[in-house]
Formats: sequence, structure tokens, C-alpha cells
Amino acid sequence: MSESILKVRGLTKTFKVPANAAGKNQLRALDGIDLDLARGETLGLVGESGCGKSTLARTLMMLERPDSGSVTWDGVDPFSLKGKDLLALRRRVQMVFQDPYASLNSRMSAADIIAEPWRTHKSMYKTSRDRAARVRELLHLVGLRPSDEHRYPQEFSGGQRQRLGIARALALNPSVVICDEPVSALDLSVQAQVLNLLNDLQKQLGISYVFISHDLSVVRHVADRLAVMYLGRIVETGATDAVFDRPAHPYTEALMSAAPKLDAASRGKRIILDGEVPSPLNPPSGCRFRTRCAHATDICASTVPPAAVDERESGHVAECHHPRRPVELGVPVPVAVG
Repeated sequence: MSESILKVRGLTKTFKVPANAAGKNQLRALDGIDLDLARGETLGLVGESGCGKSTLARTLMMLERPDSGSVTWDGVDPFSLKGKDLLALRRRVQMVFQDPYASLNSRMSAADIIAEPWRTHKSMYKTSRDRAARVRELLHLVGLRPSDEHRYPQEFSGGQRQRLGIARALALNPSVVICDEPVSALDLSVQAQVLNLLNDLQKQLGISYVFISHDLSVVRHVADRLAVMYLGRIVETGATDAVFDRPAHPYTEALMSAAPKLDAASRGKRIILDGEVPSPLNPPSGCRFRTRCAHATDICASTVPPAAVDERESGHVAECHHPRRPVELGVPVPVAVG
């Protein structure tokens, strides 16, 4: 792996909410998140709704301040910066939103939408001529026509609107783009076009992506590495193919078994999880997944699981007392717990 542009260690974030029946009003959305992102890499982030993916994205964007832990961009703590230093760092991290219909202002033309960030970051393009030229260049870069600069969002199709949102994200020449479900609102054929565009832009500009999605097939197509979240924690990380083909955490194993597969020969037995996701207001002790796990034992209730490292796969780590080994496939995976 190349040099990390982003390092997250022990990140926690708690929100105050109306008290539940037990009188608890602290919702811990993030609980001890560790994460790395390399330059030019796409990190996929998957998990059930409510697991904390969007809160993590907002914290990385510096829209939320963490309670504890650290976030460093190229060794710099963004939450220690103020004024011009913070403004300069914000340019480097941008976001593409889920809904291209809601994330664009229908009263602004395409040119105004793309140029809007420069109203805050005035030093980038100082003359209207330079700004106009850069707008046309960005439109061309994302597969739109330069003449589209005068059109309004409602005059574009859904895929074109998302291209416009990508152009806006690129306006500040970021190093990292956080993609929050960027293709979930699009038709399948359009999804492929937008995903190919993101891939081409990464090769051309060297951008790193944090790619959040519920669609496992999309994540497998675009991500170099995968992080699986469950109830505020990252329970497994590793190379995408390793996590898909040899999941080590029981939750990941169940998640992968639910992914649709066209090839009947590759379909394994569907793993059905018992019960509902526990409330983040009152999460289980020890391992947060233990109340739905068929392999849970007493230690799972009393102790937070350590990192189980797959010695065959560099960087493949799962937080589990009983990491899964695909012995039924005849491929035993040596696992060291520690």
C-alpha cells in the first residue's frame, strides 16, 4: 500500500437524543473507529442502515467534531486548525451526495453550481474569465458539454445531474472525495457510466475515494479495500476480494451470503440472522454482534473482541473472538488472535 493520506484512530462520536424507556439519552454513533486511506485508493464502506457510515463521512468532512480519537490528513489534525489553515484543508476533501435531485440548487445554472465553491475560496481563480474557462473544462471532464453551463439542474437527466455534482466536487482540486451512495438513485445502465467516470477520474487525477454504498456488487467493482461497519464499529477490513471471498467476521459472512449472484454455482447457503439490530442507545456488552451471532460464547458477552489477523492476507483484520475459517471449502486460513 502506498503512503496513507488519511489516518483515523479511536474515533468516537456521541449524540444526545430523547431518552428511551431506560432513561438513556446518549447515542454513540461511532465507537473506536480505526481507518486508513492510501493515496489513489478507493476504500469501500458498507453496513446496515444506522451503523454510522454517514456520521463517519460527516466527521471526515469536518462537519462533525469527534468526542475523542484522532483524524489526520497528511499528518495534520484538521480539528486543531482555524481560519485560513482550516479553509485550505477543507479544499482537499469534498463530497458527492446520494441524491442528485436534492443536492443541486434548481435556481442556479450549471456554471453557477460549479463556480459556487470559488466564492469562498477566492484565491483559486481570481478573474471571471479564468472561472468561466475552468467551468467549461470541468463540464468536459465529467462528460457534459461546455454549452451545458447555462442549463439548470431540472433540465438534466439523473445521470447528468450526478455528473454535475461530481464536477462541483472537483472544482477545488481535492485529494479525497467522499462518495455517499453516489449511484443508488440512478438506473443500472447509468450507474455503470457514473462508476466508470469515477474510475477514469481517479486514474487521471490521482484522487482517493471513500465509497459508501449498500450495493455490494457496486462496491466490489470499484473498491480496492473494504471496511465493514456494524453498530458504530468497523468489524472487518481487508482487500476487497479477500473480504468478499474469505470473510472472517460472522456479520460479514452473513452480509456476503445475502449478495445476489448470477452464477448459480457460486451461490452458497444464505445465512439468516436472528433478531433485529440492537439499539445504539443500549448496545450489547462485549461484542456488539453477539446477540445475532450463531457462534457467540460467554467471552463474547464479557470482552470486546481483539483484532483477529488473517496471516495469509496482509491487512485483513476482523474484530472477533471466533473468526470464521472457510474449512468447508478446503482452504483453511491460519488465524492469529492478538
